[in-house]
Amino acid sequence: MINRDFLKAGHLPTLLSAFLYFDMSFMVWVLLGALAVQISADLALSPAQKGFMVALPVLVGALLRVVFGVLVDKFGPRRAGIIGQCIVIGGLLVAWTMRIDTYQGTLALGVVLGVAGASFAVALPLASRWYPPQYQGIALGIAGAGNSGTVFASLFAPGIAKALGWNAVLGIAVVPLSVAFLVYLFAAKDSPNKPPAKKLSEFLDVLRMRDAWWFMFFYAVTFGGFVGLASSLAIYFNADYGLDAVTAGYFTATCVFCGSLVRPIGGALADRLGGIKTLSVMYGCAALALVIVSFHPSSVYAALGLFAFGMLAFGMGNGSVFQLVPQRFRHEIGVMTGLVGMTGGVGGFFLASSLGLSKQLTGTYQAGLLGFASLAVLALVGISVIKQRWRTTWGAVGVAGARI
Repeated sequence: MINRDFLKAGHLPTLLSAFLYFDMSFMVWVLLGALAVQISADLALSPAQKGFMVALPVLVGALLRVVFGVLVDKFGPRRAGIIGQCIVIGGLLVAWTMRIDTYQGTLALGVVLGVAGASFAVALPLASRWYPPQYQGIALGIAGAGNSGTVFASLFAPGIAKALGWNAVLGIAVVPLSVAFLVYLFAAKDSPNKPPAKKLSEFLDVLRMRDAWWFMFFYAVTFGGFVGLASSLAIYFNADYGLDAVTAGYFTATCVFCGSLVRPIGGALADRLGGIKTLSVMYGCAALALVIVSFHPSSVYAALGLFAFGMLAFGMGNGSVFQLVPQRFRHEIGVMTGLVGMTGGVGGFFLASSLGLSKQLTGTYQAGLLGFASLAVLALVGISVIKQRWRTTWGAVGVAGARI
């Protein structure tokens, strides 16, 4: 966990800057999900349209993570982060000024907000490069805990929208984003341990490694579950239990808080117990929670507890995956962060959009929830199959002090 040796090992201002940048970026990345109840009421959206609207920023952010992963390896994470923040702040100002009033306009905004989702591919290598292998889990857990920004979106956006209108939220969001940008601009530094820039062909070489695909799938489940639910739960609680937008936001914030709070704990547990063992438990817990909640508990509080439990599992799983990635791909951490982060976002897009389609086609969310639960079971089976090879190959000759 955090101790004096950890504080001396890296660069604390950069770690905290990465966290704040990630935090505020994630806040606006899921902003359409937090406002979905009010937007859909104003624009008379169908369940499928709601699902696609909240899923689009997740998909765009996923795809752009590869682009920003390349930028990180070419120009350094600090410069890549500056570019991304300028695009998001500028895009929100334009949207606020023009006042979006169509479904197509929300989709255009979703593309801009997707750039905020790409912050993952910047913040994590920015922090990772400062820390030795034995502290990767906790360092990336702290930086990655910036996904707690999704809590702020669910907690405050519906209330502000109720008082001032949902377009006003877009302009207000620029204020904390600007504060985070200034902190990042003056406090964040690139590590002197930056690996040499790679050719584009070298990025493609990573995809020829089996382990890269395993990591991409594992994170598609853990992070996909987290961000997919974070984007969709306000709609779920409103549609299935009749909660108003503000109360649904509070319920969503509770679940998201659980998932984001434990990401550093998941990384720290993986440092101590090994990422494989921690991940195995998390996949089992997440699948169990989704299966049970798919049968629509009669009490909204029972559903809240099950989703919170599932988010705890997904959040700890996120930290566990990124305890393992730097050990296996130390010199390709930039491109691997982009690739793994991309598939994490794709998993979130799949969950959010499938929930909307499930509701429209069948009248319930059960098919979407069971579909994602099956992916968690597949991930559990997959990690059980490969764990012996990992522990006897790169795990056995990996970096001292780190456990898989």
